[in-house]
Amino acid sequence: MAYRKLGRDNKHRRSMLSTLTKQVITNESITTTETRAKEVRKFVDKMITYGKKGDLVSRRKALAFLNNDKEVVSKVFDDLAVRYAKRNGGYTQILKLTERRGDDSLMVILKLVEETSKKSEK
Repeated sequence: MAYRKLGRDNKHRRSMLSTLTKQVITNESITTTETRAKEVRKFVDKMITYGKKGDLVSRRKALAFLNNDKEVVSKVFDDLAVRYAKRNGGYTQILKLTERRGDDSLMVILKLVEETSKKSEK
């Protein structure tokens, strides 16, 4: 699986991706650069997939990646897994904003997809 290095060494990159993943799960929306958002999206989707499985192994994998943050893991397994139970993937979306003033990096909003009841009624 190809990944972006994001100009960081391995430990710093893993820590940054873990922190951004926790922020997306907690706040359900973050503003960051496009390349970081594309990389974090993979991990957020993986954590929600672990939550949908719901077994002990998946919970331990989620805890290991999210630095033993039990509140975030319980939100994934209790709230997000139930919310996306009928969805097979694509739990996040990226909305493009403008370029950052200092270095012209494209800024985006990475947020969790809202389930709409209109689609399920049709």
